[in-house]
Amino acid sequence: MEEKTYVDDIDRSIYDIKNDEKDVYRIQEGLAPEIVTEISRKKKDPSWMEIFRLQSLQIYNRMKEPDWGPSLEGLDMEHIVTYVRPNTHMSGKWSDVPEEIKNTFELLGIPQAEQKSLAGVGAQYDSELVYHHVREEVAAQGVVYTDMESALKGEYAPMVQKHFMKLVRPDDHKFAALHGAVWSGGSFVYVPPGVSVTIPLQSYFRLNAPGAGQFEHTLIIVDEGADLHFIEGCSAPKYNVANLHAGCVELYVRKNAKLRYSTIENWSKNMYNLNTKRAVVEEGGVIEWVSGSFGSHVSCLYPMSILKGKGARAEFTGITFAGKGQNLDTGAKMVHQGPNTSSFVNTKSISKDGGVSTFRSSVVVGKDAAGSKAAVSCQSLMLDDYSRSDTIPAMDIRTPDADVGHEAQIGRISEEAVFYLMSRGIGEEDARAMIVSGFADNVSKELPLEYAVEMNNLIQLEMKGSIG
Repeated sequence: MEEKTYVDDIDRSIYDIKNDEKDVYRIQEGLAPEIVTEISRKKKDPSWMEIFRLQSLQIYNRMKEPDWGPSLEGLDMEHIVTYVRPNTHMSGKWSDVPEEIKNTFELLGIPQAEQKSLAGVGAQYDSELVYHHVREEVAAQGVVYTDMESALKGEYAPMVQKHFMKLVRPDDHKFAALHGAVWSGGSFVYVPPGVSVTIPLQSYFRLNAPGAGQFEHTLIIVDEGADLHFIEGCSAPKYNVANLHAGCVELYVRKNAKLRYSTIENWSKNMYNLNTKRAVVEEGGVIEWVSGSFGSHVSCLYPMSILKGKGARAEFTGITFAGKGQNLDTGAKMVHQGPNTSSFVNTKSISKDGGVSTFRSSVVVGKDAAGSKAAVSCQSLMLDDYSRSDTIPAMDIRTPDADVGHEAQIGRISEEAVFYLMSRGIGEEDARAMIVSGFADNVSKELPLEYAVEMNNLIQLEMKGSIG
């Protein structure tokens, strides 16, 4: 009899909830100027945004797909719907959200997390936010947390226009241009100087529609001396057609400010996750990325930190789990521009059932970044003979006054360790589970598990006892 694993025995139905399609508007498949213009008009964009979208589409059409990384052959933009509006409007009251959408988020633990440990929550369903709320005491500090569409048209419109896609430009790569053309939803956050938001904000993105894309835009500005923890969660049910996620995250960390950006991605295994994330950090500022990548058929995700000011710091902590049918190409980029800047990348990856996990890192130390330090650590664990793990580091050092290091380890579960644990009365499956969990522990403990039931379920589902 074939031995089952803990993962195979887990009921995953909570994440594969499929609601009937009751969207009020679904744009035609494909990409064309008329489609982009229609999205812009449906969203009542200001004129500059409509122009920006059409220019981004032109850039998209002339750029080629990447000739490296996982194959994107199964992604056909002619059969992707770029805008789906659910049959509701955004509300600040949970009771106003339509019942079946509300039930989905309740099963994922979002309202419970908001009540217990979040300063504010935004919930996006397909292409639009359906719920957005921030605690009164946080708003009283001057913290702005709202949906991107409201920010685009309200009193913060000049701030949005000044920063929107200035860090991630449409000509950076083909899917950044795609995002610029068809983006919808997302969150805008502004933390005033000196304000410390002591409990996190969270945005949760749920894609329900088959054959559709989600293109939310997150823009966060943490002003001088301020402090914020922002959590991003993502999930989708599984379909037999390709779905696409090409969101964009732009983070501005001002002088002596600190931002922790945590992400749990549990996309379904028909998803192409081609997200772009970037932060710029000024003098004395700190950016901390915490990333858990568990889902999607293909992922290409490499958050970038630009350490612009003197003494700026960045840390990236990530864990990736690649199972059957998954090719997860993840990593981080650190760009040192200011003197005495420092960065640390610490990642763990687990591959099983033929999954492919690739780690890419890029460290750039500019000629003006004297006294900078950078360290990269990548550890990979393969749970069988036919999974794969690769490490691809790149370094570009342009000053002799820098301290840069890289280490990588790829290995398998030690049979001696399994034997030792079994000799202590622990079953083989539990022994292997303990080893996998121990391998991931120093990374997974950084994930904000206490903030949502969904995140706890993910860790148990994808790591505990995943023995191949």
